[in-house]
Amino acid sequence: MRKLAAGNWKMNGTAASLAEVQALIAAHPAPGCEMLLCPPATLIAQANWAARGSILALGGQDCHAKASGAHTGDLSAAMLKDAGAAYVILGHSERRADHGETDALVHAKAEAAVAAGLVPVVCVGETEAQRDAGETLAVIGAQLDGSVPAASTAATLVLAYEPVWAIGTGRTPTLEQIAEVHAFLRDRLTARIGAEAAGVRLLYGGSVKPSNATEIFAVPHVDGALVGGASLKAADFGAIVAALSAA
Repeated sequence: MRKLAAGNWKMNGTAASLAEVQALIAAHPAPGCEMLLCPPATLIAQANWAARGSILALGGQDCHAKASGAHTGDLSAAMLKDAGAAYVILGHSERRADHGETDALVHAKAEAAVAAGLVPVVCVGETEAQRDAGETLAVIGAQLDGSVPAASTAATLVLAYEPVWAIGTGRTPTLEQIAEVHAFLRDRLTARIGAEAAGVRLLYGGSVKPSNATEIFAVPHVDGALVGGASLKAADFGAIVAALSAA
């Protein structure tokens, strides 16, 4: 499988930020992994234009479960596709926490994304309290079962593990903890979708940065990263791309 370095800009970026997109492409015209940036929806079309002719893929950060309708302020998967997106992040812990998104809603959004021709990047992850209580595998297993459509294939799903307590905090799980979770996810995904699970890319997310990327990418079943803050600067994200390309 081709490994994936995905950047989530979250609620950051204006048109001036497109210079970072161009710098990333210039520095890594043919990396040994797939590059994906998920800027704010307001920038997808402009970033698509800036990335024309390159291998950089673009994605959205969320979509509605419906194809169209009276949903003021929401965006459908088809709209993201039309703007130039190829992927969409779904079920990120910030969406689950800030907007009360359930596994069932993430499941419906994932089905809508696939129907529109997008690849959903479905996120799972435990809180610090859940990890301290020894509930990590039970929590992410339930999230996977509820969020991932049973008809998913290696071509229509990316799964991202993001421990909530490590996102934007500078803290990361130990390599042993990451290995345990990713091995569990591969097995659980196999139980969910069968042999296709072997080809689904499993990303790690949670304070991934140039200084720790190489050791994280050496962990079995880590097929890339979902990067937050470090994806905002071409130099930082480029270093992570380089580390993944060399893994």
